[in-house]
Amino acid sequence: MDKTQNNRAWFMVLPVFALVAFSAVIPLMTVVNYAFNDTFGSNVFFWVGFEWFEEMLHSDRLWGALKRQLIFSGVILAIEVPLGIAVAMCLPKKGVWASLCLVLLALPLLIPWNVVGTIWQVFARIDIGLLGYSLAQIGIDFNLGQNASAAWVTLVVMDVWHWTSLVVLLSYAGLQSIPQAYYQAGRIDQASRWAVFRYIELPKLKGVLLIAILLRFMDSFMIYTEPFVVTGGGPGSSTTFLSIDLVKMALGQFDLGPAAAFSIMYFLVILLVSWAFYTIMVNLDREDMPK
Repeated sequence: MDKTQNNRAWFMVLPVFALVAFSAVIPLMTVVNYAFNDTFGSNVFFWVGFEWFEEMLHSDRLWGALKRQLIFSGVILAIEVPLGIAVAMCLPKKGVWASLCLVLLALPLLIPWNVVGTIWQVFARIDIGLLGYSLAQIGIDFNLGQNASAAWVTLVVMDVWHWTSLVVLLSYAGLQSIPQAYYQAGRIDQASRWAVFRYIELPKLKGVLLIAILLRFMDSFMIYTEPFVVTGGGPGSSTTFLSIDLVKMALGQFDLGPAAAFSIMYFLVILLVSWAFYTIMVNLDREDMPK
């Protein structure tokens, strides 16, 4: 006999749905409302259709922020992924030293984003910061408020210091999951270290690296707190990324309609990239499944 299913357990999920509706769905609907309407106050709205979206698509300000955002994400991915793999391969495989190294590597990940920004903002100052003052003493202009190159270098180094550990931990877990039989076969065939990495380790790390790249791309593409604390988007607009520009537009200038359209386009780009990575990971899993 078929047992009667008890669907009352779904009631346990209702608080979660209510919380998600309050924290995500309702604000999203509000943003959508502002994206297609204009208001002159008193909560009176006027339908404008896609006017704000057209304005944003023809905005040099938006495309400039997008260009800076893509450059930043591309640079840190080009640095953090290879560096993370290299560090993971150099870590001890087991024992006390392996545990100690993993704990030390995880420490930067535990520091809040605003604290990370404050640390590096003070560290790079030319008057009291160790880095800025030392470089100024040897004749290198490293003023974050006046030198765009100094601001970019600081932000990139800060992000590499903060998040490379995530790539290291994921790569280390992937390396530890590779069966020893593959390495034994490589030793029998007298494969070089590069050949072992290229034909054994790298193919087995594909899924893990895709997750690492996805997480780092999403986080770097939405980065706000650290660059805002360190540079405030300056000097000028040289480090004004999409998130900083969006906040300035919505809260600084109070252009709610364009800011709402901007945020929806921002969200769709992140959603599209996430879907692309998810599709790739699903296809990789299908390829690895035994036929």
